[in-house]
Amino acid sequence: MAEYGEWNRKGATLSDKTARKEYKVDQEFIIKGIEAGKIEFRYSSLWGSPFIRVLRRQLEEYIAAELGPEYLANAKSKTELKKIKKEIAELQGKLSALLARKAELEKILDK
Repeated sequence: MAEYGEWNRKGATLSDKTARKEYKVDQEFIIKGIEAGKIEFRYSSLWGSPFIRVLRRQLEEYIAAELGPEYLANAKSKTELKKIKKEIAELQGKLSALLARKAELEKILDK
C-alpha cells in the first residue's frame, strides 16, 4: 500500500506514458502489474486526454521483480544519462551565447 502522502509528493508518481518512456516497458506490462495488485493506480485526465497515474516506487519494485534488478538499473542509468546530456547541451548553448556577448562588450570597451 502507498505510504501516507505518497500520491502528493513530487516525483513519486508518473503517468503510464512516462513510465513506458523511462523504463522501456509496454502498456500491457503496466496493466499486468495493476491487475496483479502490485501497482496502485489512479485514473487522471489532462486537457481531456485520459491516462493512468502509478506510483514510481511500486513500479520500480514490480520491474525489479519481473525483469530483474539489472534491467531496472540499466533503464534508470539510461534515463539519467539522457537528462545529463540534455542539460550539458543547454549549458553549452548558454555558454556560447555568453561568450559571444562577452566578445561584443570587449570590442565596445576597446574602442
